[in-house]
Amino acid sequence: MKGNRILIIEDDAALLRGLKDNFASRGYLVVTATDGESGLEKALSANHDLVLLDIMLPKINGYEICRALRERGLEAPIIMLTAKGQEEDIILGLNLGADDYVTKPFRIRELLARAERLLKHRNVKPAEVFHFGDCQIDPAAHKLLRNGREVELTAKEFRLLEYFVSRRGRALTRDDILNAVWGHSVIVTARSVDRCVTTLRAKIEKDPRRPQWIHTIRDIGYRFEEA
Repeated sequence: MKGNRILIIEDDAALLRGLKDNFASRGYLVVTATDGESGLEKALSANHDLVLLDIMLPKINGYEICRALRERGLEAPIIMLTAKGQEEDIILGLNLGADDYVTKPFRIRELLARAERLLKHRNVKPAEVFHFGDCQIDPAAHKLLRNGREVELTAKEFRLLEYFVSRRGRALTRDDILNAVWGHSVIVTARSVDRCVTTLRAKIEKDPRRPQWIHTIRDIGYRFEEA
């Protein structure tokens, strides 16, 4: 996304240089920081379209930076860069407001693709009718059409699909989905999300066993991917 301004907060000099070079070569305007304190200061002092944020940083860690940015109302997408692969570490970052994560070591092309997807949808209002594959969802009319025919969805299935579509390309934890679709006051478990995803896949996927749209992120949750 040529011209977008990206802030990279990473204390590994070699990795930081590689990230900066790769994003700059694609036309991004890159700002860097090598510790959490200067990274937070730069994030708050100027507008950025995307933040690449390492978790293990000197002075202030990535979790606290993510929390601080969201508490101050900054809406730029945040991708966490982490050497930790444990479920609880990833979930913590996502629940603090990160939009996605990559686990080191990662492939730069994958990171670039995730960054481009998030930037593409930043500040874009959901279309009145959103098309994917042979389906289209019309939130205003509360309808899902597949090959021109209306598909019957339960209220939860429709709200779940609408939530996925409005956050396409983002990693969503089961807790995120539960709070958004079922609400904080409803006592349900993560299994409710999995069951609803299963029934929804049966209605929108050509092969629910090999989903094209709603992808499972192992131990974390789901991501709605555009083709």
